[in-house]
Amino acid sequence: MAGVWVFKNGVVRLVENTSSTEQPSTARRKVLVFTPTNEVIGSYASLEHRLMALGWERYYEDPDLLQFHKRSSLDLISLPIDFARFKSIHMYDIVVKNRDSFRVIDM
Repeated sequence: MAGVWVFKNGVVRLVENTSSTEQPSTARRKVLVFTPTNEVIGSYASLEHRLMALGWERYYEDPDLLQFHKRSSLDLISLPIDFARFKSIHMYDIVVKNRDSFRVIDM
């Protein structure tokens, strides 16, 4: 999988492209791993539990997003409300803001 970084309305995001010649069996799916326990994060409930333990608080401003804020910083994690739309760009955002606690791997 490859992608292009797009800057729009002050936000940079990665638009992922899948090659039409790439076989589905060779495509790798990325997963978010909580490194202290090597737990693969498979739901927002699991992710919310881990983030809250790290000092993140749920932010309820936008009903279309699942958002977390850390009081000690200006960081905000914004995720789509549907876990099926949780992509690698969201995973890397979590990793950057919690370097010692999460990582992204290929399954």
